[in-house]
Amino acid sequence: MSDMTIGKLAAHAGVNVETVRYYHRIGLLAEPVREGSYRHYADQDLQQLHFIRRAKEAGFSLEEIRELLHLDAVADRARIRTMAASRLEDIEARIRDMQALAFRLKSLVAQCADEKGHACCPIVETFKG
Repeated sequence: MSDMTIGKLAAHAGVNVETVRYYHRIGLLAEPVREGSYRHYADQDLQQLHFIRRAKEAGFSLEEIRELLHLDAVADRARIRTMAASRLEDIEARIRDMQALAFRLKSLVAQCADEKGHACCPIVETFKG
């Protein structure tokens, strides 16, 4: 798959061409040398885009992704592990928050189903208050 144009690279990575250009501008992806009027990308560029996409899906910011790439280049696994552990803590906190929200909504749905117990819908009243 080596020797891809920017369009092919973007298509294989599941991003648009403007995303690739943006990553060039902010330094997350190296710009290849032009050959004629086209830039040609290698498999390594595709792997880099896959890494960026997966790291974003895991909740890392672009600045954190830049740091992860640097840390990988200097083999600082301890710092990478610390960053991943911190991200995991954030995700687990969000899961707890979402579980608490689900519990509250289940309770409100049950209260709303008891049409005799409330003059107004408890869901609407809760959101108003």
